[in-house]
Amino acid sequence: MSRRALMLTLATVGFAVNFWAWALISPLGPLFKGELDLDSFEEALLVAVPVVVGSLGRIPVGALTDRFGGRVMFPLVSAATILPVLFIGLVGHGSLAALLIGGFFLGVGGTAFAVGVPFVNAWFPPSRRGLAIGIFGVGMGGTAISALTTVKLVDAGTVATPFVVTATVLAVYAVVAWLLLRDAPDRIVPIASLGTRLAQTLRLAVTWQASALYAVAFGGYVAFSVYLPAYLKTAYGLTQADAANRMAGFVVVAVIMRPVGGWLSDQLDAVRVLVVCLAVVTAGAAVQSFTPPLMPLGTIAFLSMAAALGAASGAVFALVALLAPGTKVGSVTGVVGAAGGLGGFVPPLVMGALYGAFESYALGLAALAVVALVCVVFTATTVRRAVPTHQEVPTP
Repeated sequence: MSRRALMLTLATVGFAVNFWAWALISPLGPLFKGELDLDSFEEALLVAVPVVVGSLGRIPVGALTDRFGGRVMFPLVSAATILPVLFIGLVGHGSLAALLIGGFFLGVGGTAFAVGVPFVNAWFPPSRRGLAIGIFGVGMGGTAISALTTVKLVDAGTVATPFVVTATVLAVYAVVAWLLLRDAPDRIVPIASLGTRLAQTLRLAVTWQASALYAVAFGGYVAFSVYLPAYLKTAYGLTQADAANRMAGFVVVAVIMRPVGGWLSDQLDAVRVLVVCLAVVTAGAAVQSFTPPLMPLGTIAFLSMAAALGAASGAVFALVALLAPGTKVGSVTGVVGAAGGLGGFVPPLVMGALYGAFESYALGLAALAVVALVCVVFTATTVRRAVPTHQEVPTP
């Protein structure tokens, strides 16, 4: 294995492990709802808090990665995530307040994304960055690991079991990353202060354009990955285990399609990929707003959206790799990643509130269809006009 491939592999594994930890609460949402007598909004809040914290945390973590590199930041983020994982598993699952506190700090795991993108970006030439960052994005499948194992580990042991297992894996990864990770030898280290670099990042058009698109693409993925078990259980009467397994299937499809979206963007055009993917999301959400039978129409709608959201997420960062200056990739990634996470924070709260008010998810899914359609138009016009003027990767 080449050194470049080894670094990509280690970064992808680190992303997956931290996302596994970040998503531990979601599969247990129905269990906590029953044990703690939570309403739909409280359950949605419980699974959404780690998302919003992990999202906002990407802004400073991305900028810090530009400065200190993934060699330092990956082990640091992984080690810091161990404490909230153990807190929730051992003492914090007995009350809503403790779960919210633990979930707040569990959000640290979600910042690993802003470490990996600039780390991988520095290791690969421009013509291969879309695919490389797409492969790194497979690490978001850590949520599938959580979905597939968390409930089973609880059934086999106690509520603490999946949290102890995950904490152990995080500790092992932190040590391995510290020993083996190395930053790209030609990585350019910015010298400006954190505040100055963030201010410069916010003045870049690509920051806002990519943020808007990622809020829908990755935000939609996150929203479904954290809320789909509750949705399927309520709308279709599935068991907790069945709902979690179907959510895992959604995640796997999205994960597989993310590097495909990055590769297609390298080969064809990121804008074209985004337009097609967002159009598929529009159609899928519109169909699902009518709550069709789960087999086959509902399943087709959800899997189509999973594939489109995964590919679109890969395409967004192919766009970032093309348009963002080399010394600001981490900072841009942090802001864009925050937008994606926040895009995943709002829908579960909206869906929970709407179901509590109307006992229907139709309005929430219809809203997703409208937002995705607006993004199709935005991508085909505003974003399209930006790309031809940046055929070459910007100089630092």
